Amino acid sequence: MIKTVKQLTFGITLMSAFSVVSAQDYKQIHKDLIVVDGHNDVIYESIFKGKDIAKRLTTGHTDLPRLKEGGVDVQVFAVWSDDKNWKKGAFKHANDQIDALEKMISGNSDQIELAKSSKDIDAILNKGKIAAVIGVEGGNMIESKIENLEKLYDRGVRYLTLTWNYNLPWVTAAAIEVKTSSDKGKGLTAHGKDIIRRMNELGMMVDLSHGGEKTFYDVIATSTKPILVSHSNAYTLMPHYRNLKDEQLEALKKNGGVIGVNFYSGFLDPTYTERVRKLYRKHFGDKGNYKLSPTRQYEKLPKKLQQEANAPMSKLLEHINYLVKKVGVDHVAIGSDYDGIESPPRELDDVSKFPLLTKALLEQGYSKEDVGKIMGGNFLRLLRENEAH
Repeated sequence: MIKTVKQLTFGITLMSAFSVVSAQDYKQIHKDLIVVDGHNDVIYESIFKGKDIAKRLTTGHTDLPRLKEGGVDVQVFAVWSDDKNWKKGAFKHANDQIDALEKMISGNSDQIELAKSSKDIDAILNKGKIAAVIGVEGGNMIESKIENLEKLYDRGVRYLTLTWNYNLPWVTAAAIEVKTSSDKGKGLTAHGKDIIRRMNELGMMVDLSHGGEKTFYDVIATSTKPILVSHSNAYTLMPHYRNLKDEQLEALKKNGGVIGVNFYSGFLDPTYTERVRKLYRKHFGDKGNYKLSPTRQYEKLPKKLQQEANAPMSKLLEHINYLVKKVGVDHVAIGSDYDGIESPPRELDDVSKFPLLTKALLEQGYSKEDVGKIMGGNFLRLLRENEAH
C-alpha cells in the first residue's frame, strides 16, 4: 500500500493535544508519512569504497537496515567529487559512482529500486521498497558539456547541484564568491544559462546549495521551473555562506522552490566551532595539534565528547521554524547531508533516527499534514513540477 499524506487526518494542531499522544502514536504517524531525505553522501562514503550497506555498518550514518528503521521511503543518493581531485575525468567518476549504486541496488532488489520519476516512486513504494533517486553534487561532473548532462539524466540523475566549493567555467560557488565584494565574473555565464534551460527542458531540478549569491539570483532569473536548495539553512540564524539570506528566501518563495534543511552542526549552531575547540583543548591539553581544522579536531575527539560538541536538536528545529516563517511550510524539506558531515545534531545520530524528528515537529505544534510536507511531500511536489512539460 503506497503511503500518502492523504491517509492522515489533516489540519489538527497538536500543541495542546501532544500531551496525550503516546510514543506509539508518533511512530505510527511517521510510518504513515512519505519520508524523503533529499541529500545523502553514502555513495562516496561507503558504497564506492566497497562497504556493504545491505548490512548494518559500525561506521557512517547510512545503511539499508537503518534506512528501514528510520522509515525513509525515498533516499536521494548524492554523486560527489572534490573538484580539485577531478579536474579531468569527472564525468567518468560520476558514472563510476552510479555504477556502484546500481550494483548495490541490483544486489538488494527486494528492498530498494532506482526511481527516475515520481511515477516510479509511487510504484516502488507500493511494493514496500525504498525508492532511490540520484542527485549529482557538483557541476564539474558534466565537464561543461550539455551532452554529458543529458547522459546523466538518462541514467537517472534528477537534480544537479551546480557547484561544490569551487568555481567552474560557467558558474560560481558560494565558497569563492564570498572572498570578493565585486560582482565581476560572478554568477552564470551565457553557457551556464543554456545549461539551466536544458535542465528545465529535461525535468532535472536545479540545486542551488553551494551556489554563490550571484549564481542564486542568476538562476532564479533564468529558470522557468521552481528550484531546489537541497541541503542549506537560514543565514540569519547561522551566518555561513552555505546558508540562505532572508532576501534569498523571499526569492525562493516567489519562485515556488524548496529548501532542504542541512543537519550539519556547523551550519546550524554559531557556537559549534568554539565548542569543538574547547573540548579538544580540554581533552588533549599540551598534546593537542592546534593547527588542525575544527573538523579534524572533532574527528579526533572520543565519541562522548563528539556528542557533547554536536548541536542540540533544538537548533535544527529553530532553523525549520525560521524557514517556515519566512517561506511557508510548503517550501521546507529535509536534506540531511548524512555521510557528508561529521557532526549531526544530538538525537539524530544517523538515518535510523528520523522518527525522532517527526516527534519533535509534532511537539512544536505542526499538524500532521504540515509534518508530512516537511518530511517529504514538498520535495515530491517539486520533483513533479520539474517533470511537467
